[in-house]
Amino acid sequence: MLSYGKNVLLNTEPKTIKKVYLNKNKTDKNIIEYLEKEKIHYELVPLEYINKKCKGNHQGILIERDDYKYSSLEEILNEEFIIILDHLEDPHNFGAIIRTCESALIGGIIIPKDRSVSVNETVMKTSVGTTENVKIVKVTNLVETIKKLKKEGYFIYGSDMIGTDYRQLDYSGKKVLIIGNEGKGISNLVKKSCDEIITIPMKGNVNSLNASVASAILIYKMEDLS
Repeated sequence: MLSYGKNVLLNTEPKTIKKVYLNKNKTDKNIIEYLEKEKIHYELVPLEYINKKCKGNHQGILIERDDYKYSSLEEILNEEFIIILDHLEDPHNFGAIIRTCESALIGGIIIPKDRSVSVNETVMKTSVGTTENVKIVKVTNLVETIKKLKKEGYFIYGSDMIGTDYRQLDYSGKKVLIIGNEGKGISNLVKKSCDEIITIPMKGNVNSLNASVASAILIYKMEDLS
């Protein structure tokens, strides 16, 4: 698996890195020292080589690493707060949500295996490498997973355009926040599985927020960090 960028490199577990390629015409002394200290194999290559491998803002750093290792559902059942992403498609949204979860110490994110964005190089770059600090779980069926979470004592909140003002509720106890697809929102079956539908009031002409922005607002409120 390929990823790229300085922050991603510094936040990636060294043991998972196979090799790093650096722009030979613009090397960072601190990065070289870090790689040598961690005994990470690296190679100085022409910028064109890195450009061919990735299209994003790689900062002259290309990382060849092990594939991302997903967690199991059982591994996150001790978390007080879990996020479910209902068929999110944009890797930039996913990466930004992971970054927010890491900053708020949310330990678990659940995504469906099908018709959903997975952890890729864009997600890693957008999350600035915080994928290493947040457990991400892939499941076959979101509705069945929600049933399991309810049995474990979780209260399920779904985010939608119509619902209870998110500022009016008490979020104490074990909880799950569901964020829907960028265009379609939460699917009907998932919505019916929720205990409460919450919404962020809109005062302007726009009737919804970007998924990652809405997630950040709700996560910080529900964790009492706002």
